Order: sequence, then C-alpha cells, then structure tokens
Amino acid sequence: MTAPTRIAIIVGEESGDQLGAALMDALIARCGKDALQFSGTGGERMAARGFKSLFGLDDIAVMGITAVIGRLPLILRRIRETAEAVLAADPDVLVLIDSPDFTHRVARKVRNARPDIPVVDYVSPSVWAWRPGRAKAMRAYVDRVLAILPFEPEAHRRLGGPDCDYVGHPLIERNDLWQETGERARLEDAGRPVLLVLPGSRRGEIERMMPVFGETLSRIAAGAARAPQVLLPAVPHLRGEIEARLADWSVKPEIVSGEAEKFAAFRRAHAALATSGTVSLELALAGVPTVIAYRLDAVYRQINRLRRLFPGIVQVDTMVLPNLILKENAVPEFLDLEGTPERLAAAVLPLLSETPERARQVAAFLRLQGEMTLEGGEAPSAKAARIVLDVAGSCETS
Repeated sequence: MTAPTRIAIIVGEESGDQLGAALMDALIARCGKDALQFSGTGGERMAARGFKSLFGLDDIAVMGITAVIGRLPLILRRIRETAEAVLAADPDVLVLIDSPDFTHRVARKVRNARPDIPVVDYVSPSVWAWRPGRAKAMRAYVDRVLAILPFEPEAHRRLGGPDCDYVGHPLIERNDLWQETGERARLEDAGRPVLLVLPGSRRGEIERMMPVFGETLSRIAAGAARAPQVLLPAVPHLRGEIEARLADWSVKPEIVSGEAEKFAAFRRAHAALATSGTVSLELALAGVPTVIAYRLDAVYRQINRLRRLFPGIVQVDTMVLPNLILKENAVPEFLDLEGTPERLAAAVLPLLSETPERARQVAAFLRLQGEMTLEGGEAPSAKAARIVLDVAGSCETS
C-alpha cells in the first residue's frame, strides 16, 4: 500500500483557516482522503474536515503592537512548538498560509533543521507595499509562493523573491458574491438607494471607525436627494459591541449578521462606506461603488510618520486592493485623519445617484473581474492544490 502524502499546514488566523479548509477540500478531491495525512495548526473550518490543530488559533491571532507584546512569551513558545511538531511529522511539503509574522518564523526554524522539506507560502506577504527586502529574504526558506493577487508574481520577480504563481483570489470562487456589475439595477429603478456601512471586523477598527462613520451618515442623510436605506453587516462575535456603539448614531442602520446575510446585502447595495481591508475587494467584485477610510491607532500613527521620513520602505501610494490590481485610484481612499465626516460624506453622496463618479467605478470593477479570472476557469483552491502536490512530489499531479 502506498504511504499517504504528508502535508503540514500552518495557519495563524481565521482568514487562513478559510483558505486552509478550501485547500484541504481541493487536495482531497484530487487525491482521495486516505491518500493524505494532514498536520499543523488550523481553525474551526479545518477541524470540520478532520484536521487536528496543535492549539487554538486564539493563542496567536492578535492584532496591534500592544496586544502582541502582551502575549509575546506565548507566541514565541507556540512558534517553537509548531516547528518541532512539523519536524516530528516529517511532511512531504510544508504549506504556510498567510500570517507571516507567525508562519514564516516557523518555516525558518524548520528550514534550519531540515532544508530538504519543501516550503510553499500560500498568500504572499505585501512585499510590494512595504519592506520590499523581505521578498529576497524569503528565498532562504520558501520554495514557492502562491499569490492571490494578479500583480504579485511580477513583484516577486522584480524584487528577487521566490518562484511565484498567481492561483487566484478565493473570493472569485464565491457564487454568492461574484456578479456582473452591469446586472445591478439602476438607481432610478430603486425606491431608495441601499448604502452599506462596514466599520471593520476587528474590535480596534470598530472603536476607531464607528464614531467617524456615524457622523458621516448624518451628513449623508442631510445631503442626499433620497435618504438611503443603510445596512451594516456585523461580524457575529462583535455584534453586541456594534449595537452598543450605535446608540449615539442619529441614523440607525439595519444590522445584518453572518456571511450569507452579508453577501446578500452586497448584492442589494448601490454604494458602500467601508474600512480598508479585504472587504474593498469583496465590494468591488460584487460591483458596489465604494469609499474607503481607515484610522490608525496612536502607535501606528507614529510609525506612519516615520515611514514618510524613509520613503524607500514604502512601495505604493494606496492600500486599497482594487486600486492596486487596476493600477489606478478607482476607489476613493481616505487614510487616517484625512477621513473626516465631511470629506467622506462628500465622496459617498455622488455614488447614491447616476453620476460620472459612480459610472467610473462600475466600469473599473468590470475590468477588475477580467484581471482576476484564471485562464480556463480553474478554481483558485484547485490550482493551489495542484501546485502543492507538484512540490510535494507525490499523489496524482497531472
């Protein structure tokens, strides 16, 4: 009997767990469950597929410098324990999924001890945005990068990084999100325009963005020809906190909770005001004209000021993913203190009627869909699985 292909997967947070689960599904579809043996770290979605994580992701899934420092001893111990577990499992391939501050430290320890274990990095660090020297440094412990943004292979080539393949963004596999933007109903046919407000998916983001967004909505309601219906998709575990913070809002949005309701709201929406993050790409693929804002905490604000003194470490002038992919500032972006309620409202209001500003975003999002589609219609998780198995040198890879 042929020995199973041993695949170690290292995940550091919930978004990586989603990718890991889809990758497991694609690997199993290609090889069969009995032909594979998984180990490493993962979350609830991977656990539902039989994956046994070394520990819960809550141990290491922390954001912000203060939070990281407070949990640093535990994080360092988990890095060491994870590397030791990978070495004990003796995998045919080690797959890192996002969370480079954790996963790359594990990979370096594994590579130092066992340089023969191939390493695949699924989701490139944003070397194209800042600290470009990381790309070349990755060559010492990463053999292949699976990029989810179409411009990243060229960025790694230019920066001297590892071999890199565009495997497609997981969002393009979502049938409940992807739609032709031209299919969205014209605003004139709607009784009231539908406006999405997305203040973020992390507690710190919600604390910083909700006061700004609440004031912005008041100005939008006062200035709109037709007052919009406002929907606020809430991360379920933060819904209570969001509801409490809505008490001071003069315009009360309808809260929708859960992934299915969120994407149903995306399909109904005519415009959005959102905190910077992956949601900008979700909205663009759903064809929703958007204004993006972000506010830094005090520590990161100081870091951002230092970056202005050393411009060589920053490679781009936008962090909005659709803008990066399209190589144009199609989506208005207001960083930190630039995003006043007055400026945000002034940018959102033209998107609530048939204006040139709205038309430009709709046309740009149609181009974006074409940029992100894989040749032959292959699913991102299927292409990622094919490359992982090719690197592992086992199972059926043809």
